[in-house]
Parts: sequence; structure tokens; C-alpha cells
Amino acid sequence: MSTPVQAPAGQQPAESAGRRAIWLSIAALAMTFMLPLAGLVMALFALVTGIRAIPLLKEAAKPLVTAVSGITVSSIALLLSAGATAMQLYLMDEYSTYQECMKGAGTVSSQGECFTQFRDMAERKLPADVLEMLGTVQP
Repeated sequence: MSTPVQAPAGQQPAESAGRRAIWLSIAALAMTFMLPLAGLVMALFALVTGIRAIPLLKEAAKPLVTAVSGITVSSIALLLSAGATAMQLYLMDEYSTYQECMKGAGTVSSQGECFTQFRDMAERKLPADVLEMLGTVQP
């Protein structure tokens, strides 16, 4: 038989669950912009943590603001990271070609040619309005 886990002194499990949800969701949002796939995993963890925190907070008669905020932010991170990961997978061949071109590009003008080549290949796969939304930022 196992003994129940005790909360650290001065900290209630419900309060820490709500804070954990919001911190994980903020970390998921940050990870989404650095590594979208890692942001996707972190957002799932944050979402589950936020959902699991709600009954604990209700049971302790504490406000649900931190858990709901965590769920909201992690949902946004989940959508952003899923979209970015899907885009990376969809344009994997084009991006690999771009990376190989950039390895051999020794000048700024040849790097610009690599980007132009990438943009032309992406235009064949993506609708024009998506490319306008993405702008002219190089990958």
C-alpha cells in the first residue's frame, strides 16, 4: 500500500495545480516559437494539467482563474504549434532543398536566390493568400 503524496509545507495541492497549469502553458507558448513540435507536446501537458486542476480548485473552494487561464493559453499554444508543425511537414521537401542551397551559397545574392527558389516551390503548394499572410520573411 502506498502513502499519499504530501504537498510542500505552506502550499496546498489545489493552489500549486493552478499555478502549474499557467506556468506550463506559458512555457508551451514559448516553446512553440522555438521548436513547434516540442511546443505541441508541452501544450498537451499544460492542457491536461489545467483540466486536472479544475476539480482540485473546486474542491478547495479556490478561484478557477489560474486553471482556466492555463487552459486558454495552452489551447492557443496547441493551435499555433500544430499549425506550424503541419506546415513544416507539408513543406519538408522544399525546406530541405532550401537548406541544401544555403549550404552552398557563399554570397548574399546567392542566398537571395535560394530564398527565391524556396518561395517559388512553396507557391506551387500553397494558396496565394497564405503566402501573402506569411510575407517575405525568410525561413
